[in-house]
Amino acid sequence: MQTISSINTIKYGLFKKRAALSIPAKLMMVIAMAGLTGLLAQVRIPLPFTPVPVTGQVLAVLMAGVLLGKWWGSASMALYATAGIAGLPWFNGFSSGLGATGGYILGFIPAALFLGHFVDKYVESRRLVPLMGLMLAATLLYYIPGTAWLALWLNNTGVATSFSSILALGVAPFIVVDIIKALVTGLIAFAVVPKQDYSA
Repeated sequence: MQTISSINTIKYGLFKKRAALSIPAKLMMVIAMAGLTGLLAQVRIPLPFTPVPVTGQVLAVLMAGVLLGKWWGSASMALYATAGIAGLPWFNGFSSGLGATGGYILGFIPAALFLGHFVDKYVESRRLVPLMGLMLAATLLYYIPGTAWLALWLNNTGVATSFSSILALGVAPFIVVDIIKALVTGLIAFAVVPKQDYSA
C-alpha cells in the first residue's frame, strides 16, 4: 500500500511540474514527442491492397495529449506533420510530403488536442473505461481526414473511388488493430496519469 501511495505521489508531482515548465523545456518535450512519433512510424507493415500501411506511430499520437496536455501535445503533432510535409523523412518508410497517408497525419493534431483537453480538465476521464472511450474517439478524429485525403489522392492518381472502396482501403483493414492500439494506450495512460487534479 505504501508503494502504491509513493507511485501516485510521484505521478502527481511529475504532472504538476509539467504545467510549470518553462517554454524552452516544453518545446524540448514537443520535439521529443514528435521524434518518438517519427521513430514509431518506421514500425510498419505494408498491406498489398492499400497504400496505407499499419504503423506504430498511433501509440505516440494518442499519448501526446495525455503526457503533454492539449496545447503542447497537439503542437508536437503539428511539428511532426509540418516538418514531414516540408521534407524531413520521418513519415512511415522514411518518407516525407503529403502522400496517401497525409490526411491521417494531419488528423493526429486534433486527436492529441482532444485527448489532452479531456484528460487534463476532467479527473473522472482518467478512469480506465473513460480513457478507453477517449482513445477510440480520438482514433475517429484522424480516420475522418485520413479517408477524405486518401480519396483525393487516389483520384489524383487516376484511380476511380467510391465511398465503399475508400472504406475498404482506408478504414476496414485497420479497425481491429487500431482498436487494440487504443485499448493498449488506454491502459498505459491509466497507469501513468494521476487520479487527482494537477491543474491548479
